[in-house]
Amino acid sequence: MKPELLKNKIIEWGHELGFDGVGFTDIDLKEDETHLLNWLENKFHGEMHYMEKHGVKRSQPDKLMPGTVRVISFRMNYLQDNTYDSKKVLENKNLAYISRYALGKDYHSEMRDRLHTIAKKINQEVDGFKYRAFVDSAPVLEKAIGQKSGLGWIGKNTLLINKKNGSYFFLGEIYTNIDFDIDKKSKNFCGQCSECIDKCPTNAIISPHVLDAKKCIAYLTIELKGSIPNEYRDSIGNRIFGCDDCQLVCPWNRFSEETRIEEFTHKHELDSPTLISLFNWTEKEFKENTKKTPINRISYFQWLRNIAIGLGNAEKNNDVIQILKNKKNNITDPILNEHIDWAIKKQTN
Repeated sequence: MKPELLKNKIIEWGHELGFDGVGFTDIDLKEDETHLLNWLENKFHGEMHYMEKHGVKRSQPDKLMPGTVRVISFRMNYLQDNTYDSKKVLENKNLAYISRYALGKDYHSEMRDRLHTIAKKINQEVDGFKYRAFVDSAPVLEKAIGQKSGLGWIGKNTLLINKKNGSYFFLGEIYTNIDFDIDKKSKNFCGQCSECIDKCPTNAIISPHVLDAKKCIAYLTIELKGSIPNEYRDSIGNRIFGCDDCQLVCPWNRFSEETRIEEFTHKHELDSPTLISLFNWTEKEFKENTKKTPINRISYFQWLRNIAIGLGNAEKNNDVIQILKNKKNNITDPILNEHIDWAIKKQTN
């Protein structure tokens, strides 16, 4: 099959498998490599040492998979219309806010299986086809690739934004040795808007397109394993896993479309749980209730650490203080207890 015909077939297969956008690009990411190296040099990656571990493999696809000449980028929506209103959860200090991407089944396996299905179909049509499929699982500049392939532009909040779909979507890639025609790079439509910068709770977006991850609530509640700096705890509020604030204020997200993937349906009413109910989970309950979701990336102690901050920021209540004290009496983890002490002090002041 000729590349131009196969390209149309791949777009068709992608749509059938639940992808909401498919784009094709080359492997020239020099401009993005410069941005990445500057970002790393400024130590904005914090303890995410994997960001620097692989050198230029992240920005030079043919070093990650020799023979790569093209990248196929895939976009999959994850937002659900029946999810409890995000802003209302954030406004209610007794509820726990979990980033909307993490409410359902882990996207890594869901998307990867579909990408391999497409790869198998390509293999049936092309001799000598070579590929690797990625879903946030290797050193890949997925947003830069998505932008070059026409799936959206990188906004001032550093997320990929699509003019017709906003930013509530996942990305996946197929690196290939097939020389497809490439798609046109997306234009940037952020204009003069700076809502994401202005409304970031911890001022983590230090300038357009530059995120200091060390200040980002997503980094602090997910990537950081140790103690969360005191200076950010008040601003974290009730966000216990990730943060969506820069997306919630983005004007383009009024065009977001509901996911077609049933597996992304939220589990255990995680769209609007109370902080107390989650804090009372045993470790067994935590592992069971977050099984096969992105939340399972963090440990039980990180989970309790994050919720302790939320409880400290909750409405003042003697029951909350007692629950915090009970947990401290039953768990000896020093980092968790330090956060519990902070929360008790915040509740009693």
